[in-house]
Amino acid sequence: MLEEVERWLARRSWSVADRPLERVLAAKRGTTVSVVLPALNEEATVGAIVSVIRRELMTDAVPLVDELVVVDSGSTDRTAEVAAAAGARVVARDAILPRIPAVPGKGEVLWRSLMVTEGDIVCFVDADLKDFSADFVTGIVGPLLTDPEVQFVKAMYDRPLGDAPGQGGRVTELVARPLLNLHWPQLAGFVQPLGGEYAARRSLLERLPFPVGYGVELGLLVDALHTVGLDALAQVDVGVRKHRHQDGRALGRMAAAIYRTAQLRLSRGHLVRPRLTQFERGEDGEPGFTPRTYEVDTEERPPMTEIAEYAERRRVA
Repeated sequence: MLEEVERWLARRSWSVADRPLERVLAAKRGTTVSVVLPALNEEATVGAIVSVIRRELMTDAVPLVDELVVVDSGSTDRTAEVAAAAGARVVARDAILPRIPAVPGKGEVLWRSLMVTEGDIVCFVDADLKDFSADFVTGIVGPLLTDPEVQFVKAMYDRPLGDAPGQGGRVTELVARPLLNLHWPQLAGFVQPLGGEYAARRSLLERLPFPVGYGVELGLLVDALHTVGLDALAQVDVGVRKHRHQDGRALGRMAAAIYRTAQLRLSRGHLVRPRLTQFERGEDGEPGFTPRTYEVDTEERPPMTEIAEYAERRRVA
């Protein structure tokens, strides 16, 4: 590990307990905080997450979060209804920037969320978390409120896979961590580089391009490094993260998108064949395997500052 990273780990890696809620609130002053939950068919978990944030971080006694927005990216279950009933403002992905046709993908939702939030600090939280704790929000927002030099904060945590501790994050260990260590060794100190819980200053997020799909976390982290430098990045230990796990084929598609995101940043070149072929056993015990080919996410959204509607909205505000 680079000496620079060792120094960074000592200086910019914290525990949520390092900043008690009282200290975080005292530092808030006039800074506004938005929490965004990107959601697709998460009716089983989104309501509990919204309820915890409303009950513990959006009261007269604890006014840490100023707005809580669930961006629904086309759910076919009761995600929007459950989130609204729990107290979130729910916005449909396709209703945001209708001039630009939406494409599937988490990064697309996060990018569009900048258009429908107001906070100086934007905090992203995945909507599939189980046993959610408010520490996920206070932990990553805290450094941004208490240290003006910090621009971008990732959560770090243990990720069990079923009953096996520390075995989650398979794409992180097999794809993202090797890529970062080999090509962006300054980022080798991040425990959960692909984690979906992170917060950043709007003034940074609006200057970054957003990969539309699974590569969004890697892309934002790498681009933030190049934009503001390592010392403006940080991570906070918030405990344990439990969530719904993807099957192996879905993880393969995720890995391909992340590799593609890294490739674009390494060369800004053209990938001749941005597709991934996987194999499935025939149904009902039929012999042989059936190939199935998927497009790899290759599209990216430009920095939000380049979008006319966003510039006008910020000018009016």
